[in-house]
Amino acid sequence: MMRFHADLHIHSRYARACSKDSDLEHLTWWAQRKGIALMGTGDFTHPVWFERLRESLVPAEPGLFRLREDLASGPAADVGGALPAGVVPGQVRFMLSSEVSTIYRRGERTRKIHHLIYMPGFDEAAAFNRELERVGDLAADGRPVLAMDSRDLLELTLGSGDGAYLVPAHVWTPWFGVFGSKAGFDTVEECYGDLSEEIFALETGLSSDPAMNRRVSALDRYRLVSHSDAHSPPMLGRETTVFDTDLDYFAVLRALRTGEGYAGTTEFFPEEGKYHLDGHRVCEVRLDPAETRELGGRCPVCGRPLTVGVLSRVEELADRSEGFRPDDAVEFRSLVPLPEIVGEVLGVGPKSKKVVKLLDELTTALGPELSILQDVPVDDIAVHSSPLAEAVDRLRRGEVIRDPGYDGTFGTIHLFAPDEPKGAGTAAAPTLF
Repeated sequence: MMRFHADLHIHSRYARACSKDSDLEHLTWWAQRKGIALMGTGDFTHPVWFERLRESLVPAEPGLFRLREDLASGPAADVGGALPAGVVPGQVRFMLSSEVSTIYRRGERTRKIHHLIYMPGFDEAAAFNRELERVGDLAADGRPVLAMDSRDLLELTLGSGDGAYLVPAHVWTPWFGVFGSKAGFDTVEECYGDLSEEIFALETGLSSDPAMNRRVSALDRYRLVSHSDAHSPPMLGRETTVFDTDLDYFAVLRALRTGEGYAGTTEFFPEEGKYHLDGHRVCEVRLDPAETRELGGRCPVCGRPLTVGVLSRVEELADRSEGFRPDDAVEFRSLVPLPEIVGEVLGVGPKSKKVVKLLDELTTALGPELSILQDVPVDDIAVHSSPLAEAVDRLRRGEVIRDPGYDGTFGTIHLFAPDEPKGAGTAAAPTLF
C-alpha cells in the first residue's frame, strides 16, 4: 500500500494543439518533477502513438507499464535536467488511457460529449481500437471525434475486456461535458441510459471543485476525480487524484468503484478554470449566475447567447446549500502550480528563465513540486526565497486573490495584492469580483 498522485487525463504529441514534446521521455521526466507516480498514456486510440507505446513501455505491476530501461536511463531521459531530491529514475508508471469525443443527435439535439477510456492491457486496447475504426478515422487526431452515442461507446468499452472502464470527462465543461450547458443532459442516466450503473467515477474539470459538487446530491454515488488534461508536459499535475492503494491498475479500479483507497484530489482553485463564470469573451463580458439570469442569458453588449459556465450549472442542479459537507466527504486541497507562484514572486512569466532557474534549485534541494506546495516546511522554502515561503504559506491557508475565468479565458489566482511588497506580511488577501 502507498499513497500516490495519479494524473490519468493527458494527451500525446498526436493530439490536436498539443506540444511536440508530449512524448514518453518528456512525460516521464515531468511526472517525476511534479511528484506523480501514475500517469495515463493518453491517446492510445491513435495508431502511431499506440505503436510507440507498445515499443517503449514494458509490463510492471498488474495492468501498469513503465518506460523501457534503456529509454528511462539513456540521454533522452534527461530532458529537463536534474531530478528532484529523493526521486529515483524509472519509478513512474503508466496505464493505457485515451479521450474520445462523441457527437450525435438525440432528442432533437446535437450532443457533444468527451469520455475517458481506460484499458488494462494492449490486447484490450487493440480490440477497442478495431471497433472504433469502424466508426471513424483514428489517425486524424489523438482525441478522435466519432459519430457515436455515449451509451454505445460505453457498451463498446465494457466489451473490450475485463477491467476496461469509462469515466465521463470534465463533466461541467459547457461545450463537451455531460452536465455542460451546451450538452443538454442533467443526469448521468440521461446520457448513458440502461448502462448508467456502469459509471462509477466522474472527472469534474478545472472550473469546479468538490465543495461545489457536494451541492448536487445526485453525485454522491460517484467518485469525483481530477486530472490535468495536459496538452504539454509542464502542465502535468495541475490537478491530480490521490490514491492510498497498491500501485496496480486493478487496485485503482477497486478504489474508484468502492471508495476504499480513494484519498481525494488536488485541485485548481475553480476560479482559475476557463469556464467558471458565464460570459462572452469577444465582448469582454463576465457575469455571475444571478446577472446571467437577469439578462435572460444574453450578452448585454451584442445580444448573443452567453456561454453559461460551471458555477451556473452547479447552481441550476444543486439541491443543497452552499457549504454543505457530507459526513463521509473526502478531503481535497486547492493549489496553484508552483511555476505560477514563482513567476508572481519574481514578477515574470511562469515560463521565464528566472522561474526555470529557481524551480531547478528548489526541486533539486527540496523534492517534487507537489511536495513543495503541500508538505515541505515553510522555513525550508525560506532558505531559498523568503517571499516564496510567504506565498506558499498563504496558499496553504487558502488566502488567495481570485480573478475568475469565463468563456474559454483562464482566470488568475494571486498570492499578493498588486501593490503589496512581496513577503510583507501574512494578512488574509481580499477576494476580487
